[in-house]
Amino acid sequence: MNTATQVSTTTRAAAISAIGLRKSYGDKVVLDGIDLRIPEGTIFALLGPNGAGKTTTVEILSTLITADGGEAQIAGHDVVADADEVRHQIGVTGQFAAVDGLLTAEENLLLMADLHHLSKREGRRRAADLLERFELTEAARKNVATFSGGMRRKLDLAMTLVGSPRIIFLDEPTTGLDPRSRRVMWELIRDQVNQGVTIFLTTQYLEEADQLADRIAVLDHGKLVAEGTAAELKRLIPGGHIRVQFADAAHLDKAADLFGVATRDDESLTLQIPSDGSITNLRAVLDVLDTTEVQAESLTVHTPDLDDVFLTLTGQQNAPTATSATAQKESNR
Repeated sequence: MNTATQVSTTTRAAAISAIGLRKSYGDKVVLDGIDLRIPEGTIFALLGPNGAGKTTTVEILSTLITADGGEAQIAGHDVVADADEVRHQIGVTGQFAAVDGLLTAEENLLLMADLHHLSKREGRRRAADLLERFELTEAARKNVATFSGGMRRKLDLAMTLVGSPRIIFLDEPTTGLDPRSRRVMWELIRDQVNQGVTIFLTTQYLEEADQLADRIAVLDHGKLVAEGTAAELKRLIPGGHIRVQFADAAHLDKAADLFGVATRDDESLTLQIPSDGSITNLRAVLDVLDTTEVQAESLTVHTPDLDDVFLTLTGQQNAPTATSATAQKESNR
């Protein structure tokens, strides 16, 4: 999470807001009345399984499609009534890099500068600045077709920034990238937020949301089923525990008598003691061990992670993770 945004965001103006957004395709309800409020200068992550409505949400908020019901504002501008002004305020990076492989990196950026009606001088200045910022200067005059996946995604984000948007929609921005390239993208995203940009991120990489987002919402079957910080969401899920391992069965027996609610494993000589993950709870366990003759070999604290949150809230059998080889494109809008 960006440290600059760890202060309370409740008093900040809303960069993105929505009330009761609805969208259907035929008999298929994709969005079933969702509400959002995303403060300026923060990263908001929208999680959900394939077909949950993540891409549809981005498309409505970025004026690519219209909702069937509800309303939304971007930087105070209605996405329907003031669509042109909304487009001036935003940048959008989709699930797949929208770069032209027949052009060089520099030419791609200059093309975007032309589309934003920048002067040739300003366009070249902006392109040179972005190439340097994204460490693409040495590859500036190489055809993009020769770029690696990570380089193409960096260029894609750089192209989004040509118009200096204050709000950026990143729809699955690190799809298919290797772990190193993914972390480079994370740093580039954090850098934008440090400059006051608001990021709306959809992702299937749960570690990505955990690392980046100030707030996270979980979308399932067109409805927001939970929203909060990563820590708040993790606290919604039971199963946290302190795992204590002992050297022999005698000490395990003594400890089991002391911690009556614990679950014992005789094979591994361990106890799992329910815990809410707090320091107070951990200290209480340590105090019991310190004031008795029970000697523990090791102690580890286990708390639910976003995988557990995802599985519990969406009922998915296979939660997407940060180690997934390739995120699947949202199959249903």
